Amino acid sequence: MRPDAQAAVSAEEPDALEDRLRRFATIWSRAIFPVTATSLTRPEFEQHLLPVARELHQELHARPFTPQPAQRVGAALVDAHCTDPEALSRTLGVIDSYLVLYCGDPAQSADESRARCARLQHAVAAGFAHALRERTLAEQEAIARSSLMARSDALQAMHDTEVRFRAVFEGAAIGIAIADLDGNVLEVNDTLTRMFGGLEHHVRGRRMSDWAHPEDRPQVWDLYRELVSGRREEYRTEKPFYRNDGTVLWTNLTVSLLRDAEGEPQYQLALMEDTTERRLLNLRLRYEATHDALTGLPNRTLFFERLEKAVTAGEGARFGLCYLDLDGFKAINDSLGHATGDRLLVEVADRLQSCATAPGEMVARLGGDEFVALTTGPDTEREADELASRILGSLASPINVDGREFTVRGSIGIVEGPAGERTSAEVLRSADITMYRAKSAGGNRFELADPEADARAITRHGLTTALPAALERGEFFIEYQPLVHLGDGTVHGAEALVRWCHPQHGVLGPDRFIPLAERTGLIVPLGRWVLQEAVRQARFWSRRHADGGPLRINVNLSPAQLQHPGLVADTVDVLERSGLEPGALCLEVTESALIGADEDLLKPLRQLSEMGVDIALDDFGTGYSNLANLRRLPVSVLKLDRSFTQGMQQHPCDPVDLKIVEGIVSLAHSLELAVTVEGVETGAQAEQLRELGCDTAQGWYYARPGAPDRIHALVMADAV
Repeated sequence: MRPDAQAAVSAEEPDALEDRLRRFATIWSRAIFPVTATSLTRPEFEQHLLPVARELHQELHARPFTPQPAQRVGAALVDAHCTDPEALSRTLGVIDSYLVLYCGDPAQSADESRARCARLQHAVAAGFAHALRERTLAEQEAIARSSLMARSDALQAMHDTEVRFRAVFEGAAIGIAIADLDGNVLEVNDTLTRMFGGLEHHVRGRRMSDWAHPEDRPQVWDLYRELVSGRREEYRTEKPFYRNDGTVLWTNLTVSLLRDAEGEPQYQLALMEDTTERRLLNLRLRYEATHDALTGLPNRTLFFERLEKAVTAGEGARFGLCYLDLDGFKAINDSLGHATGDRLLVEVADRLQSCATAPGEMVARLGGDEFVALTTGPDTEREADELASRILGSLASPINVDGREFTVRGSIGIVEGPAGERTSAEVLRSADITMYRAKSAGGNRFELADPEADARAITRHGLTTALPAALERGEFFIEYQPLVHLGDGTVHGAEALVRWCHPQHGVLGPDRFIPLAERTGLIVPLGRWVLQEAVRQARFWSRRHADGGPLRINVNLSPAQLQHPGLVADTVDVLERSGLEPGALCLEVTESALIGADEDLLKPLRQLSEMGVDIALDDFGTGYSNLANLRRLPVSVLKLDRSFTQGMQQHPCDPVDLKIVEGIVSLAHSLELAVTVEGVETGAQAEQLRELGCDTAQGWYYARPGAPDRIHALVMADAV
C-alpha cells in the first residue's frame, strides 16, 4: 500500500471501514460471480474480492490522487479468471454505483468523489485490457513453446483469447480507441462510435491531430507528444471534441501507451468518458449561482468578481461605479404587496440593462431595490456621469404594472478612479455612502464620491457603534454652565451639558453624538445617566450652600426621551434616591419637539409639572410655533434662542429685534412664565436683556461650561 493511501485510510474507524468494504465486496461478487469461470464458491470468491475492494478504497482516498495503481484491480480480475467481457462491464457498473456510496470521503465534495471514481473506472478498464493482453501474449508464448505437442489446442486458445478480448473491447461502457504512434485511429468500439454520432467511418481512420479543439488546454498536446515518444506512460485530461454534426462532446480522456514484448512503444490506448451532460449541468448551476432569479441580472457574486478585476487591473486602467437605490420603493411593497414590487423591479432591471450595453459596462442587482452599474475603460470620468444620467433618464417615464402607473425615482452614488488604489470593499462602501448623500439631498439625482464626506460618514458610523460600550466604560462626563439672575447677578443654577471623552477623537460635544444616540435608541439610557449625575450634583451643591436655597439644575430632554413610557417613573425614582426637591429640577424640551404635540405626548410633562418639576421650552423662537399654544403647554420657563442675542451685537442694535424680545418677555410674564436667554457674551447684551425684563441668562459672558466645582466657586463668590 502507498504511504499516502495508508494515511488517508488510517483516519477512519477500522471496524466501520471493514464492514463497509465487506458489503461492497458482497455486492461486487454477486454481480460478477455468475459470469466468472472459477472453481470457488461464491462466499470464497467474495473473500477473494475483499482485498481488491480494499485496494479501490485506498486509491479513492489517496493523497495525492493518482488512479494508475487501480490498474492492478483490473489485472486482479483477469488473474481470478474473470475474463468474460460481462464481468468487466458489471465491475465498472458496481464501481460507478457503489464505490463512492460505501467508500467515499465525507471531506470531499460529491463532484470530486465522482470524478475520482470515473478515473478509477478508466484505470480498472485499462488494467483489465492490459492484463488481458499480457495474458494473451503469455498464452501465445506458451502455445508457441508447446505447439509441437498440442498445436490444435494452442490455436483454439488463441482464438478464445481473441474472442474474449474483442468482447471486452466492444462491450465496455466507456469509449475505447486504439491508434498507432503516428496518431492514426485503428480500432474504435461501439460506445465511442455512438459518442461521436454513430458513424464508424467518421472516427476510424482519422488522425488524432484532427480532433484538436479551440478550447484545448495548451499542455494537452505537449503531453500527447511526450506519450508517443515513450517519455510518458499515460496522461489524463478533460478534452472537448467536435461531433459530426458540429456539436461539442466533452470527455474525461485517459491515453495510455502500449508497448511490445521488447518494451518499445507500439500503440496508444484512449479511454473516453462522456461528460457533456455533467458539464452542461455545471454551467447551468454556475449561471443560477451568479444571476438574480427575479430579474436575470448578474447578482452580487458575479458583480464582486467583475469589480475585483476592475479595481485590480493593470496600470492605466480606470473604472466607474454607479450605486443605485430606488427612492420610496418600500412604500410600494408595503402598500401594494411584494408581487407588485417584484414586477416593478423586473421592469426597472430591463431599463437599466438597456443603459449599459457598451463594451466594459454591466448592470447587476445586489438585492432588494439596490442595483449597481460598472463601467471600465480609459475614459470612465465622463462615462460614469453619462451612465448615471442614462439610468435616471430611463426611470423618468412612468412604469405600468397591473394597470397602475408608477413613477420611479432613484438616488445614485458614483465612485470613479484609477485601478489599484482601493479594494473592492472600499469602493462599494464609498459608493453606498455617496448614494445616501444623494438620497438625503432629495433623491432623483446622483452625487460624486467625496473622500472627506466618506471620512465623516465612516467616523459617524464608528461613533455610533462605539456608543453602547462608551456608556458602559464611563467615557461620558458632564460640564455645567451657570444660570445667572439678571437682576442681581447671582448664580441661580446651572445647565448640565454632556460630553464624550472618546479614546481616539478626544472630547466631543453633544452635537457630535446626541443625534447618533437618538437614531440608535441609546439616548434613553444615556439621558437617564445624565439625569442621575446632574441631580446628584445638584443635591451636593444644595448641601454645601444651604443658606441661599437650593441651586436649580437644568437637564435637556430629547424627543425620544419625551416619548419613552418610563420618563415619569425614572424621573421620580432619580429624585427620590437623591433626596433633591422636584422644584430644584428643570427639564428642557426643544420647541420643535412640542410643535403640534397631542395630549398623549404632553401628558408626562403635565405629570412632572404637577409634581413641581419645572419644564422649560428650549430654543424658543426657532420653531415658528403659534404663541397662543403656550397656554396649553405645561411649561414654566421660556428659553430664548441665542439668535436673539446675536442680533444685539450689532451697533446700533436692530430695534425690531428689541421689540420682538420685549414682546416675547411681556407675553411670557403675562402667562406667568420666566424667561431665560442663551448666548450672552457681552455686558451690553446682559444690560439690554435686564432692561427688557428677562429673568435669567447664560453664556460665555458669565462662564463657559466647566467642572462642577467651578459652579460652587461662583456661588461662594456671590455669597461673599
